[in-house]
Formats: sequence, structure tokens, C-alpha cells
Amino acid sequence: MLRQFAAWALILAWGLVLPGTAGAASGLVHAKNFQADARTATKRRVPVMVLFSSPTCPYCERVKNEYLVPMHLDPAYRSRVIFREVTIDSDATLTDFGGTPITESAFAAAHKVFMVPTVMVFDTQGRATGDPIVGLLIPDFYFGYLEAAIDEGGRKVRGK
Repeated sequence: MLRQFAAWALILAWGLVLPGTAGAASGLVHAKNFQADARTATKRRVPVMVLFSSPTCPYCERVKNEYLVPMHLDPAYRSRVIFREVTIDSDATLTDFGGTPITESAFAAAHKVFMVPTVMVFDTQGRATGDPIVGLLIPDFYFGYLEAAIDEGGRKVRGK
């Protein structure tokens, strides 16, 4: 009886752990080292798309869950762009494109990001490849805005 109870407890615990693990794997990758991302982007000849967000922003969650996470999980997009997320009010440290340690909030401020959600596309040198996409804009057209930003970033990275 004790063994059976232990087995059920283990199964229940395993079931509680899996959703958290699956959720982390299906979300956007939080930015840690843009210099390393730039090296990868250079090898793959793709831009880096960054979502600047805040945990209290419902529009950020919508942009992330309805647009960017599905794109990130789609192999067709993963071969065209690297996706990252930066929290604009975070004191967590990341490495910028030049290799300098900086807080996420300072990185956002350096790129003049003060409203969320903001999506920017960067080339392999850390230069913005076009205008930022600020806010959710028109949801029906938002996917098209993201697609156009990825295309423009790809052209600039490949020198076309």
C-alpha cells in the first residue's frame, strides 16, 4: 500500500513539473548575451528580433503569446531570425552587442525604448535595421509588420 501511494505521489509530482518545463521551452529566450547572439546571427546570416516588454503589460503578453512565440517555434522563422526578449524595468545584467555588461533597463534606454511592447530588429553589429514597432498597433496587420521587419533586417544583414 505504501509503495502504491509513493508511486502515485511520484506520478502526480511529475505531472506538476512538466507544464512548467514545457512553458519555459515554448516561450521566448530572455536576452543574456547579444554578442554571442550576434556571432550566431553572423554565421546564419540572420537578424536579431528583440521584444522589449514589462511583466505588468497585458499587450506585451499578447504580442508574445499570439505572435512571437508561435513564430519562434516555427522552424521557418527560426531559420530567418533570432528571437530575444528584454524586460525594460529589470536590473538583470546582459551583455550588449559590443561585449559590455549592461542592465536590461539601461539597454532599453540606450535604444530609446520607453513604451512597451516595442519590437526592434538588429543587424549583427547591434544596429537597428528599421523603425521600432511600438505598441500592438492594429492586431489584424501586426503579423505583417513583424514579417516586414524580419525581411528588412535579413536584407541588411545579407547586404542586399
